[in-house]
Amino acid sequence: MRIHALALLLLAVPAAAQQPRQITAEDYARAERRLAANTAPLVTGTAGPPTWTAEGRFWYRSNTPEGARYFIVDPVRGTREPLFDPARLTPALGTAAGGEIPAGQLPVVLDLTEDGRRATVMLRRGRFTCDLQAYTCTRAPATPEDASLSPDGRLAAFIRDYNLWVRDLASGGETQLTTDGIKDFGYATNNAGWVHGDDPVLTWSPDSRQIATFQHDGRGVGDMYLVSTNVGQPRLEAWKYPLPGDTVIFRIQRVIVNVADAGRPRVVRFQMPPDPHRSTVTDHVQCSGGTVCDLQWYPDGSKVAFVSSSRDHKTAWMRVADARTGEVRTLFEERSQTQVGDASFTENLWRILPATNELIWWSQREGWTRLYLYDLNTGRLKNAITTGEGNVMDIVRVDEQKRVLYFTAQGKEAGRDPYYQQLYRIGFDGRGETLLTPEDAHHTVSMSPDGRFIVDTYSTPDAPPVTVLRDMNGRVVRPLERADISRLVATGWRPPTRIRMKARDGQTDIYGLMFTPAALDSTKKYPIVNYIYPGPQVGSVGPRSFIASRSDHQALAELGFVVVAIDGMGTPGRSKAFADAYYGRMIDNTLPDQIAGMRELARRYRFIDIDRAGIWGHSGGGYATAAAMFRHPEFFKVGISESGNHDNRNYEDDWGERYQGLLVRTGTTDNYADEATQTHAANLRGKLMLAHGGMDDNVPPYNTYLVVDALVKANKDFDLIIFPDARHGYGVHSSYMTRRRWDYFVRHLMGAEPPREYEIGRVGR
Repeated sequence: MRIHALALLLLAVPAAAQQPRQITAEDYARAERRLAANTAPLVTGTAGPPTWTAEGRFWYRSNTPEGARYFIVDPVRGTREPLFDPARLTPALGTAAGGEIPAGQLPVVLDLTEDGRRATVMLRRGRFTCDLQAYTCTRAPATPEDASLSPDGRLAAFIRDYNLWVRDLASGGETQLTTDGIKDFGYATNNAGWVHGDDPVLTWSPDSRQIATFQHDGRGVGDMYLVSTNVGQPRLEAWKYPLPGDTVIFRIQRVIVNVADAGRPRVVRFQMPPDPHRSTVTDHVQCSGGTVCDLQWYPDGSKVAFVSSSRDHKTAWMRVADARTGEVRTLFEERSQTQVGDASFTENLWRILPATNELIWWSQREGWTRLYLYDLNTGRLKNAITTGEGNVMDIVRVDEQKRVLYFTAQGKEAGRDPYYQQLYRIGFDGRGETLLTPEDAHHTVSMSPDGRFIVDTYSTPDAPPVTVLRDMNGRVVRPLERADISRLVATGWRPPTRIRMKARDGQTDIYGLMFTPAALDSTKKYPIVNYIYPGPQVGSVGPRSFIASRSDHQALAELGFVVVAIDGMGTPGRSKAFADAYYGRMIDNTLPDQIAGMRELARRYRFIDIDRAGIWGHSGGGYATAAAMFRHPEFFKVGISESGNHDNRNYEDDWGERYQGLLVRTGTTDNYADEATQTHAANLRGKLMLAHGGMDDNVPPYNTYLVVDALVKANKDFDLIIFPDARHGYGVHSSYMTRRRWDYFVRHLMGAEPPREYEIGRVGR
């Protein structure tokens, strides 16, 4: 049979027209230059957190054009000087460490003597004590790993054979403090299921003579199992990991351990039933520095104030225990229909004032996080301290003599981004509230121990940080640092666009950031990718301060996408009602707000192709991504779900029971079943990639396997990546996952072909 030449030509034209556009390795390299490893070194003039000395000076680390440097500031004299000469200190450290220190490798300063002459520093090779005038260094005595140092630096508390011990760092002598600790019922045990370690959880008394901790009861709690992938028999990991609805969860029996009672350690048990393993501020009872959450010592060590939380987080009790007898008094209780506290809270939202028998306490009972003054003896409310809209975020300082306190808060200034944090002063009686950081920006502050000066760093997502020294009235005493981003801008970098939209209800403002290609052509159409972390304890955007690169958002945008991060209803930082928007309906995941916001942006910015919408997220964001693909398949066309907690019945107990409520079974189902993404997997229409670490001891991989099983049973096509020995964050495999994520969006959302097996990390080598 003869075919006419014109017919052959007509047949060939559609085939050629269907060839996908090729994205090149050069395109990926340009995108890679927007990752943090390549952008952060181009920003100089930033200041790290200050460390104050007892006499009121402070030192901080700065990123200068010549490299990292340390400076020491005397606020009274108004001086700012180098803490040491790196060119002289580096060889001195090399001599002490027994080998040359690479050029540019600056140590971390841990401590400084009051005269500023000697510093304790840390390198990868250990800790060293250095004379900063003679420039000689010696190796510092080793401290036990996984130990808690006493305030006076003399003792180190650690766990051995389920019991608590201390080591005298000068003599090396060890003393066993407890004797009845056994497996699954040990002292100071650091295990919340989703996180676990060998370091102790305890809080030293101010005089280093007592320890507040607990005996951690895991008897009867179910086990979690992970199995390694290797040649030969796999390695089994097993540890206690309670789940929602379990009859038995972790309990903590609170104790005081008297370390220095005539040389005979003594354990004082609190005269109360064990508390559920709960706190108001996190999904653990361990807070910063390994301390016990929701607990404060009286200055004289006579008593301990602490908060007990119910298993469902709906009730919290403020209590005081006598350190000598273990007698416990309950001052008052706090109740909520959803939860008391939030895992987004700082641990510094209340303060005991024994000298005046008062307590500064927070509450959300009126719809915002506010401060109140209580009688510490009777538990009676004396008066409200803060009022109005906005949330108190942290108590920075309490001046008991002047009866004023300094606190940071969000959302109190009309017309500003409600997520910006500012510093305020107010009287105990609620009068005289004063804004001390007037710049329209996000402020991070630190106060001197004597209450005379403030170090303030402020910035916005699109304006680099400025660090200044203020007096206690907020007046700028002297500038310290001003970040220089000129080298970053010279590379073509552009900041994200701050965006404000309406939520699902058409009335509530929601906020976010939008990332677009540096060479944006407003006449073209770009697919839109939503990066999501739905909370409930944080949002998608992250801090409102300046960050040169947020994840790979700008990098992905450079490949030809619009990338958005939006904080929807159900995330913290706004009103209590806003934060509780989807309490008990976890699969909501702020998705109606994400969709409403993206549609509004598409109407506002014509270069957004809303018909090509993708979504990705990790952990809670992985859960949200799968929910988006299954529950809103008409909107989201491509999704990448990494390490998601897809069924909260398969995730640690405190997470689900805090935000979904206690598991309630009804017949053959329960109130968690419909919130599990695999329940809706048959609705998948678009392209979905799942990823998980095979040794994820935070969100066990069985969460993703449940979704895989449901998709297979529903005869759905999908893609899957398993990193056999990776934990929750993928570690060394992170760059590979990033590249595969780019490939997936390029191929399935853009309709182009990515370069084959591009390797992230080669740029700049």
